[in-house]
Amino acid sequence: MTEIDRRKAILLALSAPLAPYAIGAAGEQTKEPQHKMPNTGSVHWMGDEQIAMLMYPGMTVMDLMGPHCFLGALMGAKVFLVAKSLDPVTSDTGVTITPTATFKTCPSDLTVLFTPGGTDGTLAAAVDPETRAFMADRGARAKYVTSVCSGSLILGAAGLLKGYKATSHWSVRHVLAGFGAIPTDARVVRDRNRITGAGVTAGLDFGLTMVAELRDRIYAECCQLMSEYDPHPPFNSGSMKTAPPEVKTPMIEMLTEFVKKAETLAAAKRG
Repeated sequence: MTEIDRRKAILLALSAPLAPYAIGAAGEQTKEPQHKMPNTGSVHWMGDEQIAMLMYPGMTVMDLMGPHCFLGALMGAKVFLVAKSLDPVTSDTGVTITPTATFKTCPSDLTVLFTPGGTDGTLAAAVDPETRAFMADRGARAKYVTSVCSGSLILGAAGLLKGYKATSHWSVRHVLAGFGAIPTDARVVRDRNRITGAGVTAGLDFGLTMVAELRDRIYAECCQLMSEYDPHPPFNSGSMKTAPPEVKTPMIEMLTEFVKKAETLAAAKRG
């Protein structure tokens, strides 16, 4: 099943209780039922959220697409892939995605403002004046200000995490303190309207958390089932708590320079 087919299947499955009537060619409503109404009580199926997902060169593509997998299944919601221009944006793995909105055309008042993480691309976005101005402006009014992985560094650099608990990728979680945040070791962290996810795959947990928040648990669990999100990883090295020394040591060494740059960024913001 392709991503487009999977998304259509989710929307069809979730739209069943929303379409007890057919829509004629001219748009008029008929009285012929199209689906059997499921016994799910008063589930909040339809909404009108406006969701902006930041994109920038070098972003970690899974940080973006993991949450998008679930946020894109919200019926009635509009998801904007936002970048400085409409030029295609190339991720850390070479996957190129075309934005659907720019900083100027993105709606001013958002339900959700989101940013993915990465490494050097994230730090570049965090010091870019236009990106920081956009995030600060939209974040000041958004109902939810969110991130996954090191995307929280961008939130911090934009002044959006001061006084809030937040998480990030394990390598730079401690850096959040430099932005006035309270680093918190958890898969998904919520503090008032700030909702942040830990590293990369936590974006899936974050996405489901947001669906439940914006609609309800039944909607989120329907998305989880359709996506068959039931992970059973072949190894147990998915966190610093479980990974053995021979795995942790080379990864810490590999990320040393990135961590130093992130610490410098936070120190400059603090100063």
